[in-house]
Amino acid sequence: MSSIEQAVADAHRREWAYVLAATVRVTRDLDAAEEAVQDAYVQALRTWARDGVPARPGAWLTTVARRVALNALRRRQTLEAKLPLLLEPAAAEPAEDGGIPDDRLRLVFTCCHPALAAEAQVALTLRLVCGVPTADIARAFLVAEPTMAARITRAKKKIATARIRYAVPAPNELPERVDAVLTVIHLLYATGHTAGSGDTLQRDELTGRALDLARLLHALLPAEREVAGLLALLLVHHARRDTRTGTDGRLLRLAEQDRSRWDGALIAESDQLIVAALRAGPPGRFTLQAAIAALHAQAPSYAETDWPQIRTLYDELLRIWPSPVVALNRAVAVSMVDGPQAGLDEIDALERDGRLAGYRYLPATKAELLHRLGRDSEAVVAYQAALALADNATEHEFLTERLRSATDSAQPGTRVP
Repeated sequence: MSSIEQAVADAHRREWAYVLAATVRVTRDLDAAEEAVQDAYVQALRTWARDGVPARPGAWLTTVARRVALNALRRRQTLEAKLPLLLEPAAAEPAEDGGIPDDRLRLVFTCCHPALAAEAQVALTLRLVCGVPTADIARAFLVAEPTMAARITRAKKKIATARIRYAVPAPNELPERVDAVLTVIHLLYATGHTAGSGDTLQRDELTGRALDLARLLHALLPAEREVAGLLALLLVHHARRDTRTGTDGRLLRLAEQDRSRWDGALIAESDQLIVAALRAGPPGRFTLQAAIAALHAQAPSYAETDWPQIRTLYDELLRIWPSPVVALNRAVAVSMVDGPQAGLDEIDALERDGRLAGYRYLPATKAELLHRLGRDSEAVVAYQAALALADNATEHEFLTERLRSATDSAQPGTRVP
């Protein structure tokens, strides 16, 4: 890849959401804006090769995309004037911004359209607005990439067929879209927190963007308990982002991380949000996840973690949000309270359930529990299964190291290549 191609790729990863959001303000049509932005990136390949990469790539791309969009609008207006009977006039769009202060957040709310199924809202918004690769969205929803690509395509077709226009929702329409918006921001952060593929464990541009959106959303809807819960969850995860890998890039488990380097200010801010949310009413799924993460963060050491309380919170979370991923995380807590065999029994039930087939953390967790039980020959098989599903280089290296340890314990003197 040439230096110019790399610069365009970097700008696509970092600036897509900003450029698209700014362009939609001109077109008030997502498809038209997407085409204009794609055109801008194509022009960047040619122009930057001739003139050099601009100091502010995002601003350059926004200017070009908006110009392309305006030219397309003028051509349509000319056509409408000349052929009024052949073209359906575009419906007038309100100029209001719905009280949403940020272009990116405004576009997320706009794309979470209630005419689409909830999953389609989230997937389409992650792909088009946030620029998350389809493969990563598929991992988040525990489906194959072709399946997710087909769902996104069907959602776009439904928008076109039903002639759904992307208008900023009015303030009284925001509540019905909040849950989808929260899910988008959470999955955006999760995608950056642990990248599904690539050489690095984290993608800081995605976690930073998600945290910005969460703060903006909380400022917009300060009375929404789950908005506060989501922000608290992201803050407590963000507080330990610098300790998740060592200086050599090796993945560090929670027990190995240097807690003195965790960001105490972010943890304290998260705690205030959690307390306020809990006082305001029954906790939802994001507040409960934040409370679980806070218990980990506030423990003086890994050995002093309040696992019984964490299991209790997982029991409640699983009750209101019966997700197999939640059940897997709960199994870890069960193993810390009742022993690894109790956790392994939960894992066996999840394997029979089948919904986590292909989810790399299921065999990885099983392997750890088997290793704790001294059943290293079985652990080797589980680690090998987890390795086959791991596309992230940092996780792959970690699992390879764990596989070597289990192999040495099972068959002293042998080595895993």
